[in-house]
Amino acid sequence: MSLKPASREVAIVAAGVISPLGRGLAETHAALRAGRDCVSPITRFDVSKCRSSTAGQIPNEWLDAFATTRRRKRLHRASKMMIAAMDELVQQDRDFAPELMVIGTTSGGMTFGEAFYRSLLHSDNKRKRAAWLANYNPQKPVLDAMEAAGFSAPAQIIANACASGTNAIGHAFSLVASGKYERVLCGGYDAISELVFVGFDSLQAATQEKIRPFDKARTGLVLGEGAALIALEAFDEAVSRGANILAKVTGYGISTDNYHLTQPHPSGIGPRQAMERALASAGRKASDVDYINAHGTATQFNDATEGAAIEQLFSERRTPVSSTKSMMGHALGAAGAIEAVISLLALQRQFLPPNINFNECDPAWELDVVANESCDAEMRCVISNSFGFGGTNATIVLEK
Repeated sequence: MSLKPASREVAIVAAGVISPLGRGLAETHAALRAGRDCVSPITRFDVSKCRSSTAGQIPNEWLDAFATTRRRKRLHRASKMMIAAMDELVQQDRDFAPELMVIGTTSGGMTFGEAFYRSLLHSDNKRKRAAWLANYNPQKPVLDAMEAAGFSAPAQIIANACASGTNAIGHAFSLVASGKYERVLCGGYDAISELVFVGFDSLQAATQEKIRPFDKARTGLVLGEGAALIALEAFDEAVSRGANILAKVTGYGISTDNYHLTQPHPSGIGPRQAMERALASAGRKASDVDYINAHGTATQFNDATEGAAIEQLFSERRTPVSSTKSMMGHALGAAGAIEAVISLLALQRQFLPPNINFNECDPAWELDVVANESCDAEMRCVISNSFGFGGTNATIVLEK
């Protein structure tokens, strides 16, 4: 699959984020610089029968600050996350009027879905079932965020496992680059729910210890949550209206290896193809890349295949790589969007985010892991990876 460079330049003119790392760009940057471990014991539901007991969690009080009306207080935490991310983005560029929203997620209001289906087994809470079901839909947090911001636009939901957030940004980039749209608001969200947490625990993909991406002694992932939004606009249009251009999205690549329901192809061909296609789309070579924000879940299979793909593709230059999931966990459908914002911050502030809890690289490959501490670096081009169950792979390229 050969991809040509995009026909139009695409600017990032605003961004908003909330995650265990912090509320907004400034707090997120501070946490990244400090290499802060934001994984903590689960408090939202009972995990006494689970192997793992930790996750990256957003404190309720952070979200309650955006529940300013009686109606908002009843919203699912996913909606409050989206409202928080939207609030920051709108404050950065009040003139940005999206023609379309493209949002990645895997769960929607999953806890409401749990409550609805459990209520079917009992006779109580019948009056609440309609509200639970209405708030379960994945587009509901998107609609709530638009209402809070005071605008309305068509919304597309991408649910493609853990690649969803990056797919959403990549799809939005493609729409603007091709000339189909001038302005698209994109990103992703996911909130931790008991059903998903127990599911990963039962797969034995979640660790009982610290999350250690790319480490020889890695034992699995921890879950996270959050939301991130990025405003994309045709570069010339952004310049003409005097917008503050934060960076550019210049490439997008996808692949599907179809090897196994939950395991990637051991050769690393899926991640490698996604990265190669993203670079081709951007008109860049591997040697042009200054930093790789890896998917890096710290599971045996993901890190083995992604590590192999990075070593193969970036053999000419050992490009610095880190997984910021080590600090906040894996936010599933939101991960790619949050990590795109982290990559944006790395470009803007000229630093390499750390891969914490790292002791010794897996001897299967040689990687230049940004171990435990952030450091200053001159960067013009970075890539961000997201890979998911079913062999779905996505990569985007951001440039200064």
